[in-house]
Amino acid sequence: MMRQFELVERVKSYDPSADEDAINRAYVFAMKMHGSQLRASGDPYFSHPIEVAGILTRYKLDSASIITALLHDTVEDTAATPEDIKRLFGEEILRLVDGVTKLTRLELQSDQTKQAENFRKLVLAMSEDIRVLLVKLADRVHNMRTLHFIKNADKRRRIASETLEIYAPLAGRIGISEIKEELEDLAFAELHGDVRESLMARLSFLREKGGGLIGRILEELRGTLGEAGVDAAVTGREKTAYSIWRKMQLKNVAFEQLSDIMAFRVQVASIEDCYRALGVIHSRYPMVPNRFKDYISTPKPNGYRSIHTGVFGPERHRIEIQIRTKDMHDVAELGVAAHWSYKQARPSAEGSQYRWLRELVDILEHTSNPEEFLEHTKMEMFQDQVFCFTPKGYLIALPRGACPVDFAYAVHSAVGDHCVGAKINGRMMPLRTPLNNGDQVEIVTSKAQTPNPTWDRFVVTGRAKARIRRFVRAQQRLQYADLGRAILTRAFKQEGYDFTEKGLEGVIKFFKVSSLEDLLVLVGDGSFTGREVVVQVYPELKTQPQKEPDNVVALKRGGKKTPSAPTVPIKGLIPGMAMHYAGCCHPLPGDRIVGIVTTGKGVTIHTIDCDMLEQYAETPERWLDLSWNQDDQEIRVGRVNLVVANEAGSLGNLSMVIAKNQGNISNLKITNRNPDFFEMMVDIEVRDVKHLTNIMAALRATPAINSVERARN
Repeated sequence: MMRQFELVERVKSYDPSADEDAINRAYVFAMKMHGSQLRASGDPYFSHPIEVAGILTRYKLDSASIITALLHDTVEDTAATPEDIKRLFGEEILRLVDGVTKLTRLELQSDQTKQAENFRKLVLAMSEDIRVLLVKLADRVHNMRTLHFIKNADKRRRIASETLEIYAPLAGRIGISEIKEELEDLAFAELHGDVRESLMARLSFLREKGGGLIGRILEELRGTLGEAGVDAAVTGREKTAYSIWRKMQLKNVAFEQLSDIMAFRVQVASIEDCYRALGVIHSRYPMVPNRFKDYISTPKPNGYRSIHTGVFGPERHRIEIQIRTKDMHDVAELGVAAHWSYKQARPSAEGSQYRWLRELVDILEHTSNPEEFLEHTKMEMFQDQVFCFTPKGYLIALPRGACPVDFAYAVHSAVGDHCVGAKINGRMMPLRTPLNNGDQVEIVTSKAQTPNPTWDRFVVTGRAKARIRRFVRAQQRLQYADLGRAILTRAFKQEGYDFTEKGLEGVIKFFKVSSLEDLLVLVGDGSFTGREVVVQVYPELKTQPQKEPDNVVALKRGGKKTPSAPTVPIKGLIPGMAMHYAGCCHPLPGDRIVGIVTTGKGVTIHTIDCDMLEQYAETPERWLDLSWNQDDQEIRVGRVNLVVANEAGSLGNLSMVIAKNQGNISNLKITNRNPDFFEMMVDIEVRDVKHLTNIMAALRATPAINSVERARN
């Protein structure tokens, strides 16, 4: 364990003006507060904050960061209070310690929820001061180094998994490759120990088999650059076992098929020398196609800059070469810590390397629960990137597979919300088109546009998904509330009472909701029936049998609707929200319809002759009498079953007849085939029942079509 004077000497070695007194007081305070506490290893608990502080001295952090490392567990694990920290060390230290301290123990349902909540707090804290993340990462490094002392195997795996999924990517996003690689290796050893041992054994075998190969490659590269007058330091570096394993997984290749297990670094004096060195290497060795990346002209969001190229190098070995300056190398190894040293002013949170952090905070504000936030954040941190440009030349970095909608939300949330189209390199393209490196993207917007729920199927950035889902939830809540009001109005009228909001105020607490709107939403989504609410308002109804509405009786018997029966308009609802159309009968405008309240789905709309309605015969409270809005012009899908002659041109005739009658085939499935006939199911986009009937009549008149029937159930 590092002694007090040793820690002070380390800090003073790079920062002679460090607050020695404050560091000494923090050391003594933490030792006193942790007292006789022990770690799983049996060591005094105080050894942990000392080691965390020692890790941070490697990155030459300021006194406040070192003091925070010493105190980071005192509020959570000892009798120390935030007031004590503020009184003894000041407001800045308190803010940093609070940012690092884990959440107060919460009564949460699962470890996953707890992990997500802790991560939310970490993101909020580090968005205010990046030193919070640096201390937290050092804390995680030491905990992972001592993970093997924990006896519970499940706990070890949970911590290792959390490290691999959250903390290692975070270290990568701020560019500290040393911490990222150590965390990955330690977590990999715990989660896939056998795989790691196998890879290490193979690497060792390659080193022995290659003999002096690496030395010969280094010598030849140095000679090649020296002959061209480029003063460069050339080094070789073996890739980590985890990065090799991850590449094997992503590319689905065997170990023997990997050709870039060793990376060679060329360090030069200036940016001009970087490109000179690149020219020398490419003129001497053939370049491997699609292996060139210029991160100097287009840096990564975390500030990383380098030129990467793959060549068939000395002795015809395929190798990867990275070319950079000394400053670039420092950033590559130390990341944001290279910018935040004891002698630098605090970096602006508006810098490009912090854009991703602002985006995480934006995601946090637009997600509904911790697990969703964690899901979106992992997407933000894990994916490889493409670099695209705005019409004015500004660079936008996006995950690979991103589309123009992701681009629009990366520019600004309002641009994403109102996006109606996109020009990619000057051509109008579909919004789901994947973007490529170097694409210039121009977003077309309209004030009348709102986020489309279907975008959620193809966007890949967490920010876009969070914004879209937030809009969907808001619309869903409005739909459920309106539907709940209609259901309650009907339920009260059925029992001979008038529906009033004031009458419900007394039963809100019974349903464990905080407002009338919450109750309406729960009724709308089917969590409670209308009668359950009525019975709470009028308890005397509990002993009376439930009345079955006349209109439901008529509907079941196939009779006419009762004219006075309330109707619920269904025009304009977002698919999948408060109402959706049954896939068993595919109701169309013109069909007589009935709604069934389904828990968690709202209302499912069926045709009145749908066989599926029989299973709801004993629950009349779930039935709703619905009617089509006469102004409804929405295109819907009608399904037909066909028997078509197995002869040349039959399918062509089928599609031509449908098209001539203004229909559109959205899906076609052959269900049976024999030498004479095809049996198939066809989904046709139509306006209403009359439109579908006209198409079916035209199909029956076609000689190649043997029979046409509307699909049922």
